[in-house]
Amino acid sequence: MSVAAVLPKVAPVRVGDGERLRSVGLPGMTLTVRSRPPVREGLPPALYVHGLGGSSQNWSLLMAELDGVVDSEALDLPGFGDSPPPDDGDYSVTGHARAVIRYLDAAGRGPVHLLGNSLGGAITTRVAAVRPDLVRTLTLVSPALPELRVQRTAVPTALLGVPGVASLFTRVSREWTAEQRVRGVMALCYGDPGQVTPEEFRYAVEELERRLQLPYFWDVMARSSRGVVNAYTLGGQHGLWRQAERVLAPTLLVYGRRDQLVGYRMAQRAARAFRDSRLLSLPDAGHVAMMEYPEVVAGAFRELLADAGELGTDVGAGIGGGAVALTGRRTVDAEAVGRGGQGGRGGQSGRGGARGVRDGGSVSTVSESGGAGAGAGSGAAGDANDDTNAGS
Repeated sequence: MSVAAVLPKVAPVRVGDGERLRSVGLPGMTLTVRSRPPVREGLPPALYVHGLGGSSQNWSLLMAELDGVVDSEALDLPGFGDSPPPDDGDYSVTGHARAVIRYLDAAGRGPVHLLGNSLGGAITTRVAAVRPDLVRTLTLVSPALPELRVQRTAVPTALLGVPGVASLFTRVSREWTAEQRVRGVMALCYGDPGQVTPEEFRYAVEELERRLQLPYFWDVMARSSRGVVNAYTLGGQHGLWRQAERVLAPTLLVYGRRDQLVGYRMAQRAARAFRDSRLLSLPDAGHVAMMEYPEVVAGAFRELLADAGELGTDVGAGIGGGAVALTGRRTVDAEAVGRGGQGGRGGQSGRGGARGVRDGGSVSTVSESGGAGAGAGSGAAGDANDDTNAGS
């Protein structure tokens, strides 16, 4: 009997306007997939992968921005969102990557434009390295790639992976309300938590209340945290930086300078590691730029597709009027985004604030030399010894 068959009933997951959810049964797991009906036939497929403690809802704003550009689907990783735990209890980066590969193979949607945030960035890096046939382009928002000097604010998250810490934290925080927990998470993940609208805050509280009723919630968090720590210490051909050098797909890197979980100093290293990379730097963004500045990230994504020859002629490209196209290894520093509260979303109707400032603000481009080079990481077509392959 699968794990999904014996789970308790909880409140349904929220489905936003224009979205739909479906469950997909795969060997050893069941995945929930969030999608938006394509506005027309023939759009290239895109798949979004969330981070630790997140869900497919983290991509809703960006998916809406990319209507008419791609045919969007976002996964709930095993044990997260509305997906039940996998039968084998494997929450390693490799285990999650295997789930993504199995879904893409079963759905027959590949190659896709693959997007990942945080843990999802590590997962999609591994997928792109070992199965390049499944990936058209790769977009990484604050990817959880190994750091020698981890930020102090990220240490508590890593400690969840230590045996016994999750249960201890559960006891210590027993009296905390869902509202208190959500405020803490948003203070950690957002460059400016004031951007979060009251409606978005309410949705986040409702989702956390739902998850806290799941008996496996803390176990999944602990095991996935342990999986990230293990991936950080893995060397050789399976190391994430080595696999980054093997990625063939054109890659967009998005880093926020206020990120408290992934150090901004890693941005330049990532730009050198991925052989065909573009770096978008957002001064006032935190760890979830696709939620904080979805318009700007969408514009950079369209530039990536245009640069890779993947953008239809009827789809406008650009991250804002007057912005320089992202080509080669180049950094676009969106200095104007969020300044003086103008670039955020709080207190404004709709989500045009960031775009308006972005269009009229100063945008600097800095060419970067170096990088892994075309000859780095031979064997990018996959590794017979890598256990991420879908058949393993």
